[in-house]
Amino acid sequence: MLLNIAILLGTLVAMEGVGTLAHKYIMHGWGWWLHRSHHEPHLGMLETNDLYLLALGLVAAALVAIGKAGYWPLHWVGGGVAAYGVLYVAAHDGLFHRHWPRKLRPMGRYLRRLHRAHRLHHAVKGREGSVSFGFFYAPPLQVLVRQLRRNRRPRN
Repeated sequence: MLLNIAILLGTLVAMEGVGTLAHKYIMHGWGWWLHRSHHEPHLGMLETNDLYLLALGLVAAALVAIGKAGYWPLHWVGGGVAAYGVLYVAAHDGLFHRHWPRKLRPMGRYLRRLHRAHRLHHAVKGREGSVSFGFFYAPPLQVLVRQLRRNRRPRN
């Protein structure tokens, strides 16, 4: 059982790297056509960007199913992917964008830092020049502010 928990937790931690790279190079790259909805005002609770979360859920479900079919470690990898998705919805939609009926406020230094970094990410209109692509890790805010200023300078 300890090995299973280690696989789940290891996957959960690794998903931050996967999520950061996917956010920077897919969502702000060739997949911008879906992610754009997240950076623009919208009505309602759903946006086309939510298809990324649906895809993550399908990957998690497939991994759990394959794990149940005999490849046991993938069951726990799928659990780690699913746990990351649940934590993402709680932090991103609940705390950062306040899409829930009760408007929660980030408590503690860690959550406030993530919240501020996420706001800096959304300070840029469009897909170019954003900073802080992670969901559960953010560089120091001073670093992000310097990057944002550097990104806003006109280029020759």
